[in-house]
Amino acid sequence: MMIHVVHHPAYVTEAPARSTYRWGKNGAIRDLLRGQGDEVVWTEPDLIPRDWLEAVHDPDYVAEVLEARVPPDKTRRTGFPITEQVAYRAQAVPGGTWTAAILALQHGFAANTAGGSHHALANTGAGYCVFNDLAVTAVRLVEEGTVGRVAIVDCDVHQGDGTAALTAGWPDIVTYSIHAEKNFPARKARSTLDVALPDGVDDDGYLAELSATLTPFLNEHRPDIILYQAGVDPFVDDRLGRLSLTLAGLTTRENMIADMALARGLPLASTVGGGYGDDVMAIARRHVDAILTLGERLSHRNLAGIEA
Repeated sequence: MMIHVVHHPAYVTEAPARSTYRWGKNGAIRDLLRGQGDEVVWTEPDLIPRDWLEAVHDPDYVAEVLEARVPPDKTRRTGFPITEQVAYRAQAVPGGTWTAAILALQHGFAANTAGGSHHALANTGAGYCVFNDLAVTAVRLVEEGTVGRVAIVDCDVHQGDGTAALTAGWPDIVTYSIHAEKNFPARKARSTLDVALPDGVDDDGYLAELSATLTPFLNEHRPDIILYQAGVDPFVDDRLGRLSLTLAGLTTRENMIADMALARGLPLASTVGGGYGDDVMAIARRHVDAILTLGERLSHRNLAGIEA
């Protein structure tokens, strides 16, 4: 069994000044996955082409980021300054999600060790997100005719507002978001299907709602691939969470998502999404557990006749 993982050295960068985002998380994810030895097959992605970014984001905003001259109001919304290092990383992350999607089409599953920047909007970053790798990848997949329809399934505790807004004009991209209703962002966008949960929902309540809503969503829209935002911030001890899932609940969630993909012969590419707190290694462990749970489930069987 081989689990395909995408990682770029630029994911691991020094924290810019005045940043509250945990920049060490991606390096910790990489190191824990390296501990799996030959079970993990590594791929380094190319930087995303500028015109692919401009297919989703305003070209003036793309220029501001790539030239590291993002104005202060957008810096505040993003949550950190866009230095040259951060700008370079912002090109690498969507390249990783695109590469994971292509690998998933070939092998059934692949994971990006970064990404899930689902709050980034057309002309600004927001909520620690610079460019929306999920939207960029989905648009490219349908625009090039690689697949007929993409489903973005977002299980981050925060609504995927940027993803919903940026893909709203694309009939071949459908978006599903299950999130804490009272959490960031205050102003929600409209996904194809939004499942807003009250504070404190536990494993049983969350998993029942996920099953009851995502199963008919996939049956109705019949995508050719799932881009999966595997945020671990619904965890009970997450600093920005508001929900009450246990580690076992998160693992059950990944198995449910994997089984839904398997039942429909769907390849799945995952991004790491949210996970917040002071213990970076514990957060990274939760992300790695998600990747390994998905990878072990989806790599055991062939998807639609494709060798896993």
